[in-house]
Amino acid sequence: MAEQSPEETQALEQALHTARALVLADLTASDVAEADVVSLVEDAVVHRRWWVEQWPDGVAFVGGLIAQDVQDALLDRYGRWPLCPVCGGTDLHALDIEPELGENPHWVCGKTATAVARVGSLGSRL
Repeated sequence: MAEQSPEETQALEQALHTARALVLADLTASDVAEADVVSLVEDAVVHRRWWVEQWPDGVAFVGGLIAQDVQDALLDRYGRWPLCPVCGGTDLHALDIEPELGENPHWVCGKTATAVARVGSLGSRL
């Protein structure tokens, strides 16, 4: 792998810091931003830093990928997150990230195909 230019390194760090902040905003809006959960975010950021170093063109996708990584880690340890505010009631299910690998990721209700909020903006919908 070729060494990154200073501009590429700066773009990578900016994307990672932005993704971290957006996911933490959604975790805070959901009242689940405890220390152990924040550690999951940090783990996801470290993993995605390595991933983008291997595939620099993927830098635009790290926001959604970090959100998915944290969502998967929370499911393994605690349960579904974030819960869908559209359906509510007894049919509890988590929101999905769309696009799965793309720019401008959104939280979407997979059952109704309703876009709920951009990653980082769940607080306005919960």
